[in-house]
Amino acid sequence: MALNKIIIITAPSGSGKTTLVKRLVARCPQLEFSVSACTRHPRPGEVHGKDYYFYPIDEFQKLIEQNAFVEYEMVYTGKYYGTLRSELERIWHDGKYPLLEIDVKGAMDVKAKYPDNTLTVFIRPPSIDVLRSRLTLRGSETADAIEERIEKAIFELNSADKFQQVIINDDLEVATAELLNVVEDFLK
Repeated sequence: MALNKIIIITAPSGSGKTTLVKRLVARCPQLEFSVSACTRHPRPGEVHGKDYYFYPIDEFQKLIEQNAFVEYEMVYTGKYYGTLRSELERIWHDGKYPLLEIDVKGAMDVKAKYPDNTLTVFIRPPSIDVLRSRLTLRGSETADAIEERIEKAIFELNSADKFQQVIINDDLEVATAELLNVVEDFLK
């Protein structure tokens, strides 16, 4: 492969990006999900090293000091998220393309570091009301946490035009097909 390409998928929390990413990885064997690091507690069923690398805040901050991240941010109060440089290098070394599922700021940071070989895709929910409903149905967040995520979503939606591609996730099958086409075109 000529370039170490990167595919970044971003969306407000609750937009269905994780479902779309899983479908994309299942259909594109040349992609590998880049496991992000974070300081939040695992949700039921999440596994360290598979869904996220879960770190205590002090350990995450040590990794920041060691310049171990391609990007990182305190996304929500007291909750850091980041992409480990070693994760990208591991995937490239395996002859695959990393697929990053990260927030808007992280996506822009990675794109700035790798401008010629990064595809950025923004997954848009059909509406804020649908987003609020999806977050509530998860049952994993307090009402205050949901409102914090909605506020962040509104900010993120205003950044959608900074992305190379925007896909509305109103119909999962249609959104999956659109995402697959965009990624396959980029990898050609």
